[in-house]
Parts: sequence; C-alpha cells; structure tokens
Amino acid sequence: MPAFGIKDIIDIILVALLLYYIYRLMKESGTINIFYGVMAFIVVWIVASEIFAMRLIGTILDKFMSIGLLILVILFQDQIKRFLVELGSHHRWQFLAKIFHHHKDGELPHTAWVMPVVYACMNMSKTKTGALIVIEQSIPLDNYEKTGDIINASINSRLIENIFFKNSPLHDGALIIAHGRLVSAGCILPVSHDTDVPRYMGLRHRSALGIAQATDAVAVVVSEETGNISIAHRGRITTRLTSTELEHRLNAIAMMPKK
Repeated sequence: MPAFGIKDIIDIILVALLLYYIYRLMKESGTINIFYGVMAFIVVWIVASEIFAMRLIGTILDKFMSIGLLILVILFQDQIKRFLVELGSHHRWQFLAKIFHHHKDGELPHTAWVMPVVYACMNMSKTKTGALIVIEQSIPLDNYEKTGDIINASINSRLIENIFFKNSPLHDGALIIAHGRLVSAGCILPVSHDTDVPRYMGLRHRSALGIAQATDAVAVVVSEETGNISIAHRGRITTRLTSTELEHRLNAIAMMPKK
C-alpha cells in the first residue's frame, strides 16, 4: 500500500480549494443547485461503489458518470453558460488586466457613458417612459445589435430619451451601448424563462435578465407601469433603484478592467 505523503496532502488541499472556488462562483452566478446535485450524485457513487462495493449499482452509476457531463450540458446549458460567463468575468483577472492594459492618450474614460444613462433613466422614470438599455462588457453583443437598427451615435441623454419616446418606432426594443457609442436600437434580446421571476415583471425585465444570464452585459430597465428603475447583471436583477444607487452601480461596473 503506497505511503501517504506530502504530495497527497497538497493534492487534497488543491481539490478542496478548487471545489470551494467553484462553489463560490456557482453561488454568485445563481447555479448553486447544480453544484449541490452533482456533489450529491458523486457522494452516492463513491459510497455505493467504493465503500459498500455494490457491484450492480456501482456499474450503473459508472455508466451514468461516463455520459453525465453530456447530460448536464444538455439539461443545464443556460446555467452552465452563466457559470462560464462568471468564471471568465474580467473582474476575476484584475491582476492580469493591470499588467497588459495600458491607457491610451485621448481614450475616453470608462465611466463616460454612466451619467448620460443615469440622467436619461431619471427623466424617463418621472414620465413613466418604458426603456431597456444594454451596456456591452467583455462579451461582444454583435448578434443582438444586428436585430435592430444601427445608430452609431455619441452617447447623449436626450437622444436616449427620444429613442424610447412612446411614438418612436424603436421604443419597444433594446438600446445597445458599446465602445462608448449608441450602437443599435430596437434590438431583440433573449428572454429569461426562470420560474422565480415575480409576476409583476414584464417582457422588458425578462429580456434584461435574459441578456444578463447569456452574457456579462449590464441591462438597465425603466418600468412603463411604475417608473421604477432596475438593473440586471450576472444573472440577477435588482429593482426599485434610486438614481444615486443606479449611478453607484454603473460606476462600479464601468471601473472594472476590461479583458
């Protein structure tokens, strides 16, 4: 029987740290139930096949483990995609971004788009003008931009308000902001099918949550019924924000180093 040495201790510590890190990531990305389910299955598999040496159950579970990854990908593709988006999120690799990112002369500050969006949302909230604004982060939104009308204009709060004016032909879709520009309006976004979304949230809120689950983009919603401001990011949506809270959240997101 091989001796239990320092390599085994290091191996156990690394596996424990890996599991803990995966647990934290999945908890933050809203996919923690998958982690619990997978861990429970692994525990049952080890107990049945290794500890109690149940051959029949062990064989069945062995076969299931061989195709388990494929089954997980098929059944939980949206949740796994959300987890991978969170894993690759640029804020987790800040030390690398600081090494390779260099500020260029004449480059607009990362937060240049924040105040025009905040002012526009504040004014639309007062008039109960429905709006859905999506700000691209590290994952490109090219496929969604093509579903709307290309604008390619400078970010301006008045222009944003005009786009979502009730008589505007573009007011029903989403406005996408990327690379410091208003890129496209009237865009179609993926809709979240989460069952725990409150009933009072309409299509705009579900679309905001959908794009936040599919990518690392930030989506800001102004409710047409109540005028409340919401923000969706990393697969979660926060409602009833004040203009100050919206500004703080957007500034924090904008200051995260890009990949």
